[in-house]
Amino acid sequence: MTNRKIVPFVIVFASIIFIAGCFSSNPEDIQAFLNPSQADVSMDNYILHPPDEVRVIASNIPELGGSSYEVGQTQVVRPDGKISFENVGEIHVAGKTPKQVAEIISDRFIALYKLNGDYPVDVRVVNRSKLYYVVGMVERPGAQVFSGRETTLSAISRAIPNNLAWKERIQIIRPSPVPGEPSKIFALNFKNMVEQGNMEQNVLLQDGDLIYVPPTIFASLGLTAAEILSPVLQGASAAAAVAAP
Repeated sequence: MTNRKIVPFVIVFASIIFIAGCFSSNPEDIQAFLNPSQADVSMDNYILHPPDEVRVIASNIPELGGSSYEVGQTQVVRPDGKISFENVGEIHVAGKTPKQVAEIISDRFIALYKLNGDYPVDVRVVNRSKLYYVVGMVERPGAQVFSGRETTLSAISRAIPNNLAWKERIQIIRPSPVPGEPSKIFALNFKNMVEQGNMEQNVLLQDGDLIYVPPTIFASLGLTAAEILSPVLQGASAAAAVAAP
């Protein structure tokens, strides 16, 4: 085999080695993640932020009684962190729990209406502000609403890895909130998880976590080759169209 024929094989082999070594992970970083049984997730501790939705229900308050189409009144937390009602004005809710918001609203309305019971106002929150992210070789990439109970298994299963996915080397990334501090990253073997039932890496996600589903080595080479050849093929196609009688 001549040197000219050997060169392409050397380049391909070197590319495979390079791609295989591009993954950053530390098995010990999984300690930063909680197991599902270790976390007590309660809406009582939920902190509101824009653009969460707040539904306020109070049967004794006409303004909050709702209609035949919807129980209560639903508002989106504005960018300034506030919601507003016609009779009591603006209420700052960002950074507060649903219970705290209910107490504030009760205090505002008690001067206008006679309210009975310990909790005359019911506040229900629909999360729109907390997200996790799935990118890479999946059918449903992008930002996903975080409810507080998503695990690596549920999140990846919902995203649906495609045929190009390297299911043995999925990266779970928790960005550091401290500037300059490295992210926590560990590699997850999703294939082993679903085929063998190994749940050691089925940990709870957190608001802001990132899941990267990489392509396999050969899929990555194929995608790179397609990206390189695409302009050439498009140019050849255009040239053929111009040359055609």
